[in-house]
Amino acid sequence: MVTDILQTQMTDIFRAGLIIALIFTMLRTRAVTGTALPLLAGIVFVAVVVPLTSAGPAIGPMWMQIALGLVSNAILLAIGLAVWSLAVRLRR
Repeated sequence: MVTDILQTQMTDIFRAGLIIALIFTMLRTRAVTGTALPLLAGIVFVAVVVPLTSAGPAIGPMWMQIALGLVSNAILLAIGLAVWSLAVRLRR
């Protein structure tokens, strides 16, 4: 059940789009808000909002969806930040 939930979350286009928007927002506002706190708050926000607002059938207990959402969001964020970091290095 855990792998099913994690796989579903990792391939969720809506979740990936929210994480990409989170990265762009952090890049625009990091001079004022910093980087760590907005990213952590965004990860938690997406992990809670997506399962609470999904219209489909529940794939597991809510607490497990949120906990695994934190994990999948952190993985997606790490991938997004790695791509952004690589793009910045290649531009120079």
